[in-house]
Amino acid sequence: MAMLSRLFAYASAAFGLPPEAEPLPDGSEEHLAATALLVHVARADGVLDAAESERLVRLVRGRYAETDAEAAALIERAAAFDTQTRDLASLVELIGEDGAPEQRERLLAMAWSVAGADGTVHEFEEALVWRLGKLLGFDEVGIQAARSRAQGGAAVLS
Repeated sequence: MAMLSRLFAYASAAFGLPPEAEPLPDGSEEHLAATALLVHVARADGVLDAAESERLVRLVRGRYAETDAEAAALIERAAAFDTQTRDLASLVELIGEDGAPEQRERLLAMAWSVAGADGTVHEFEEALVWRLGKLLGFDEVGIQAARSRAQGGAAVLS
């Protein structure tokens, strides 16, 4: 049983939640964990507004899903997973530290993009994304580079 599936089973048992509806396809645990990180960032200021929701769908569709419907379903599942875990470090661990630096930087840039989707990066969002950057193994220069990349817009999707 994959680590994410075990975590879902544990959370379901511990919190009396229904078991996971469908098993995850092979290789999608990282996509779910990455999307949960983005959802976590979007919720950091306490408000998930329309701009953040739209940005989430666009980023997830561009990277982890082929259609808006698939992206919305993945985001919904990731939001439930984020609610169950609430541990940023565990989500980063599920992604794996062995991922290519450019993939980790792309995820960090996506997090910055989500944080700024409403036009303002609030202090909670900024602190959270900086912490995420540290957990992904970046120094301040790398975290700032990802932020600059996110401000470039379309570069986040490449």
